[in-house]
Amino acid sequence: MTYTPQLRELMKKVEESRASRVGVNYPRMTPEERRDVLQKFHPDYIVDGFREIAVGVDKGARMPVEMADVFEAKSRVSGTELDLTADPDYDVDVLIIGGGGAGASAALDAHKAGANVMIATKLRFGDANTMMAQGGIQAADKENDTPAIHYLDVLGGGRFENLPELARALVMDAPLVIKWLEDMGTMFDKKGDGTMITIHGGGTSRKRMHAARDYTGAEIMRTLRDEVLNQGIKVVEFSAAAELLLDSEGRAAGAVLLNLETEQYEIARAKTVIIATGGSGRLHYRGFPTSNHYGATADGLILGYRAGAKTIYADSIQYHPTGGAYPPQLLGLLVTEKTRGLGATPLNIKGEQFVYHLETRDVASSAIIRECEERNLGVPLPTGITAVWLDSPLIELTHGEGTVERQLPAMLRQFQRFGVDIRKEPMLIYPTLHYQNGGLLIDADARSTVENLYVAGEAAGGIHGTNRLMGNSLLDIIVFGRRAGRDAAAKSKDMAVPAGLNLEHAEAYNKALEESGAGNGRVSPILLPHYTHR
Repeated sequence: MTYTPQLRELMKKVEESRASRVGVNYPRMTPEERRDVLQKFHPDYIVDGFREIAVGVDKGARMPVEMADVFEAKSRVSGTELDLTADPDYDVDVLIIGGGGAGASAALDAHKAGANVMIATKLRFGDANTMMAQGGIQAADKENDTPAIHYLDVLGGGRFENLPELARALVMDAPLVIKWLEDMGTMFDKKGDGTMITIHGGGTSRKRMHAARDYTGAEIMRTLRDEVLNQGIKVVEFSAAAELLLDSEGRAAGAVLLNLETEQYEIARAKTVIIATGGSGRLHYRGFPTSNHYGATADGLILGYRAGAKTIYADSIQYHPTGGAYPPQLLGLLVTEKTRGLGATPLNIKGEQFVYHLETRDVASSAIIRECEERNLGVPLPTGITAVWLDSPLIELTHGEGTVERQLPAMLRQFQRFGVDIRKEPMLIYPTLHYQNGGLLIDADARSTVENLYVAGEAAGGIHGTNRLMGNSLLDIIVFGRRAGRDAAAKSKDMAVPAGLNLEHAEAYNKALEESGAGNGRVSPILLPHYTHR
């Protein structure tokens, strides 16, 4: 489906203003302007989209309604007869729940430390948001940059609400992460002399974004997955964690796994457990489309919380400003921030730029929503929604012919499939539900508030404050994945085989739901979005 004649007519405004915009930067917002647009238009500030959770360790905490619904739900294994005294189906030192970048990184460092490691993943190994990340990974490894400067960018981007020790760990490990990945075979973009190519991302003061064209996450996941398999680490696919197991002392001691193929429950006993289940975009907060993969249904958050792990910033969700809006087959598809990093600018129906193209994601998203909803300057689409233009042909005018094909091959192919050539025609975009800023509270070694339970990747909270900068997610999954793996392996060496495996915490949680009147017959984790069951 190519652009309609009506859209092509509207596109003329973009083409008419393009020459005047080459090399010209739209002014950044003042702090007051940023605060105003966020409070009026960012979904995190829409009061009726949230409620206080009625049960659990953070009772009274504010959460999106959709998240509260799955938190206020009975355990999926309630009423199921499970023999926790028999020999378990799996018995390991470190059980990693989740097969994305965080889980793979944790597995590699735990294995290197001598632990017996197993990855249990709901879908296939590598089916994760990691695989879908495009734009790049940040690291301060150039002469004009330092981890200290990176740290200040992280804090500023996170509205100064990041936990300092987590932000410090993120930026200090970053250069080591790039070397670790490259040594394993990740092919980052380089100049002819071997120097790493780096570009800007929104909210960054230095060019520190390392990329592999616009499929950086896929390239990193390829490297990690190959290394896990090469090391002979056990991976169990299509096995979703349905509930955590605790030992007689209330420590994490494994999980009940649901084999999605046989629909049978299996018991995995472990001395330490790492939750690396990713985010929750498939809950579709406030009805937004999402860039997330099908498995992103908040499983790890639910299981950790039910076991007593505290959350942080559970009410903070990131909406990526540039999600695909048209053609309809691309609704919610992530249009990588690298597109704007190369100079593509957002424009309204008049062909006018209305926000600096590299504002932080929260501000840029809010500005787009304002343009469409308050100012009525969005582009009306045949699907009944409105959007704005993203002037991708400006990239070729700025950097030369062939830049889009060279730097954004995945984007080029995605849009070409539906008759749109982004080298010559602008994209149509609108914010898409992209990332869970908050999650389970961790310390610098990725330990949760439940003993022997670790959290890494998007399921962890506090690293990015209440707004994440581009390129720091691919970084954090590896930084905290590796830290979790190392610490979990070290802890397991001093642990006896867990005794008294039980689900008492889940039973107590169910009872609290009944007493509070919450729950309404729901069960969780839901494992897959409801619409996949139809």
